[in-house]
Amino acid sequence: VGKPVREADAEVSEAIDFCRYYASEMEQLDPGYNYDVAGETNRYIYQPRGIAVVISPWNFPLAIATGMTVAALVTGNCTLLKPAETSSVIAAKLTEVLVDAGIPKGVFQYVPGKGSQVGAYLVNHADTHVIAFTGSQEVGCRIYADAAILKPGQKHMKRVIAEMGGKNAIIVDESADLDSAVVGVVQSAFGYSGQKCSACSRVVVLEPVYDTFVQRFVEATKSLNIGETELPSTQVGPVIDANARSRIREYIEKGKAEAKVALEMPAPDNGYFIGPVIFKDVPANGIIAQEEIFGPVVAVIKVKNFKEALEVANGTNYALTGGLYSRTPSHIEKAQDEFEVGNLYINRNITGAIVARQPFGGFKLSGVGSKAGGPDYLLQFTEPRTVTENIQRQGFAPIEGAD
Repeated sequence: VGKPVREADAEVSEAIDFCRYYASEMEQLDPGYNYDVAGETNRYIYQPRGIAVVISPWNFPLAIATGMTVAALVTGNCTLLKPAETSSVIAAKLTEVLVDAGIPKGVFQYVPGKGSQVGAYLVNHADTHVIAFTGSQEVGCRIYADAAILKPGQKHMKRVIAEMGGKNAIIVDESADLDSAVVGVVQSAFGYSGQKCSACSRVVVLEPVYDTFVQRFVEATKSLNIGETELPSTQVGPVIDANARSRIREYIEKGKAEAKVALEMPAPDNGYFIGPVIFKDVPANGIIAQEEIFGPVVAVIKVKNFKEALEVANGTNYALTGGLYSRTPSHIEKAQDEFEVGNLYINRNITGAIVARQPFGGFKLSGVGSKAGGPDYLLQFTEPRTVTENIQRQGFAPIEGAD
């Protein structure tokens, strides 16, 4: 999928982390809880929901597919994996690994195909109990709507877990360490060509440091190597396919109509390459400041004070990741309270969440459900039950087999 070697290696590690973490979490869930009182036992236990449909994305074709799939399996649900069309081979390799690891025949199925056909069929099937989806807001909302419709013969409500992207901002205030801020924004914006739902696509900069930051951000971005992803030196590879390249180019043209180009790097012609693009003096309500582009395009927005910075950062339909570079304690505290994101990163880059350390997921139109790699995630694949028994019996039961 055009992912640079270093990031691909990290993705394999994340897939392993998901397996280990969810196995550990299930061992803690499996016994359930006892709430006994004198003369009565009360057990709180979890059972599988039924059949889980996993619809995984192309941008983390191994890690996210593995995480959603093993979560469904470890909680006892028969699971069907429908990967994105552009990364089906990687999901097929995951299937080989799961089969080799001993997943019982029939419990797990690999179902490649077009999302509009295969994915829609699985989502709408009466026997589907859980749908775990990672992808675009448009598709996630459609799944959510379709899953709410009761089908003939269906005796349950479907549970939807959907992670649907973001329009993530990093705030740089006047007290920020600009050395750290520039490096963090470059990594967050252009890692995997900006094709991460956690990627930075807006930088909200306070007026006193705005010009200096933009200049240094542009110069640092110019140093990035663009090329084939097999080469260890490559930092920016191609985007996923021709459709993505065309869509991103359209957004770049829209950006040129509403803001100033601070940098537009050239890119190789022999592939789906797009060089990093930085826009400055972008209006906070502009198209490139509001819509998810999913490419190496960044909007830099100037604000007068920290209050305005938070208002701009929160001024989208999304709430996935966000960042703050600041050495002002009051700003850090205010961001912790008021920055509307599921994952807030302070004085570091905003991508690369680690399982169990930074459980990942957002709210508003960034998604619905508990955070992946967190302590609540497996609960979504289970039905909790309470079993109460009165143990103050009167008399004795007859012995089986007695006359």
